Amino acid sequence: MDEPILIIGAGMAGLFAALALGSRGRTVTVLERDPPPPEGGADSAFETWNRRGVGHLRHSHAFLARLRSILIERYPDLMAELLAAGCQELTFAGGLNPRAAAAYRPAPGDETLTVLTSRRTTLELVLRRHVAALPGVTIRSGVNVLGLEGGIDSGGRFDCRGLKIEGPDGEETLAGLVIDAAGRSSQVFDWLEEAGIRPPEESEDAGILYYTRHYRLRPGQEAPPRGAVPGAGDLGYIKYGVFPADNGCFSITLAVPEIEEALRKAVMRPETFDALCQRMPGAAAWIEPDRAEPVSKVFGMGDLRSRWRDMAPDGKALALNLFAIGDGLVRTNPLYGRGCSFAAVSGELAAQVLEAETDPAARAVRLQQAVATELGPYFEDMRTQDRAAIRRARHALNPAYRPGLKARILKSFTEDAIGVAIRRDIGLLRQFMRGFHMLEDSRAWLRRPANGLKVLAAWMTPRELKRQWYPEKLGPERVEMLTAVGIDPMEDPRRLGFA
Repeated sequence: MDEPILIIGAGMAGLFAALALGSRGRTVTVLERDPPPPEGGADSAFETWNRRGVGHLRHSHAFLARLRSILIERYPDLMAELLAAGCQELTFAGGLNPRAAAAYRPAPGDETLTVLTSRRTTLELVLRRHVAALPGVTIRSGVNVLGLEGGIDSGGRFDCRGLKIEGPDGEETLAGLVIDAAGRSSQVFDWLEEAGIRPPEESEDAGILYYTRHYRLRPGQEAPPRGAVPGAGDLGYIKYGVFPADNGCFSITLAVPEIEEALRKAVMRPETFDALCQRMPGAAAWIEPDRAEPVSKVFGMGDLRSRWRDMAPDGKALALNLFAIGDGLVRTNPLYGRGCSFAAVSGELAAQVLEAETDPAARAVRLQQAVATELGPYFEDMRTQDRAAIRRARHALNPAYRPGLKARILKSFTEDAIGVAIRRDIGLLRQFMRGFHMLEDSRAWLRRPANGLKVLAAWMTPRELKRQWYPEKLGPERVEMLTAVGIDPMEDPRRLGFA
């Protein structure tokens, strides 16, 4: 007998779960509080779609190779629809620096290291229309979920039997298995806590804020070649990333440490945002006045936290017939663009578990274990990097700071060993990128003895013999940059007592 499935939220996690379940013939109802997308195409969605439940709707997005591979292998029709809507594929070879590109020879698997990129509104529009057309899938917009139906069973677990909702026709109760894909704003965990269930949680600040502005290439203009100057980089006091999108559009995202208060206030001004980009070669070429024009304001996003929740601690289910996926269960700093991939993978895992298991407790345990195996390494990796970035940002504001021996060695190993090794050895770069794209554990490549020897060899090579393998300067130092764009570089050090 087909059990009805209720999904809270029609964002990326909810849509990918509905895609995975609907394609397997399940009966699915997706409940979304925001209005449906407007009629028309990609530009209409970007300009008018109101998605108050998705604060990052107009920030930069991409589908990493892990997610793209899911589309190619399981949903080729959807992949074709995304490409027809103007989404771009950024290949491994196209992103090589000029020296590496000159020596490049294609190898099996290179085609898998490809990013699918576009505006978030385009990705979601195409995905939603595809999912809505699946037999057995219904998407209901303008619906508020009021609470969970069910209660605590004899084993101390919350036995979920459905949802209480309020829609255009008033309040009603829906019976079914529930998948919470409501993301950061999910109330499910509040409702569980009211019932006496509190899943263990790890949570901490990512230490940055995001700012994004969108642009469009002028008629007859082309994007700068990828690889010549890095399209993403970290200057310590600011990070940048250029994201080619659909239909001649692209966006630039600047990530500013929370501690850089003066900078993060000023960057909201469009003229300051552009002035910063113009002083970073990797972004400047994109926004040359003859090449492109801005088409949006600067969008800001805060409250960036890493979070990991455990719905089956010590192998014991806390809830039955209630599953959390996406940002509500696990999320990281969006710096590496893994949010959509996390959503898709967790949606696929939920569908696989529901197909393979019938026992409610076994389902809960198996899904949590699968999420830990598939997503845990990337969560831990990003959290470690966030902690290091927070320390670097604070040190950058302290004129008296002098790095200790351990910090100097770690910096040298990162820049003079790892950085040089993966730029001059395409084989190493391939393996590194497999980790970046979630095709294997992001730390696996460096644990292989042969790779470790190559990295050590790069570290031992005298600097003058490997100078050509360092990246070009990504931009000015902090004081020079802030002064150039009209920000007092000493405002924050004084506020923090460093000056």
